[in-house]
Amino acid sequence: NFEVSRVEMVGPTVGAELRQKGILAIVYSLALILLYVAFRFDLSFAPGAVAALFHDVTITVGVFCLLGREFSLPTIGALLTIVGYSLNDTIVVYDRIRENLYRFPRRNLTEVINISLNETLSRTLMTSVTTVLAVVSLMVFGGPIIQDFALALGVGVLVGTYSSIYVASPLIIALQRWLPVDVREQTADRGTTSRSRA
Repeated sequence: NFEVSRVEMVGPTVGAELRQKGILAIVYSLALILLYVAFRFDLSFAPGAVAALFHDVTITVGVFCLLGREFSLPTIGALLTIVGYSLNDTIVVYDRIRENLYRFPRRNLTEVINISLNETLSRTLMTSVTTVLAVVSLMVFGGPIIQDFALALGVGVLVGTYSSIYVASPLIIALQRWLPVDVREQTADRGTTSRSRA
């Protein structure tokens, strides 16, 4: 025999507060990421990274809206996890771009970015496939409680994989008119790093 000991309901006020805090958490994380990328690399790299992360979160939220899925605390946690995952992938690509700016100072930026994407493509695909396999396992065997979390992660990983390649990096080229990449500064930073490691 089962006995109902307590019943809890979440009203619209609590739901609105949860939505507001979730949106603020994502906005604050994107703003801090903008500052981090601008400090770690160059200001011209930062808008592309933030645009890619915003793109990933927006697509994931759109899929949830189309499927009529519930937004809960695990879902917000999944969105923030997607931001971290996609940022890591974008940082790997950006780091290779900066290295290649040092290696090929005479080549134009478009060619350097193309070389960098080709060099990191296999790593990006292998990481994404491995993560998707783990997420699919969570969706199949995790039960209904964790399915929304796994669904958000799965969509975010797939979207984040191509946004690092087709959104973040091309925006560096698109913003050259307003935020040009200073190849000499990148080369100087690389030289300083090499000397400090030596």
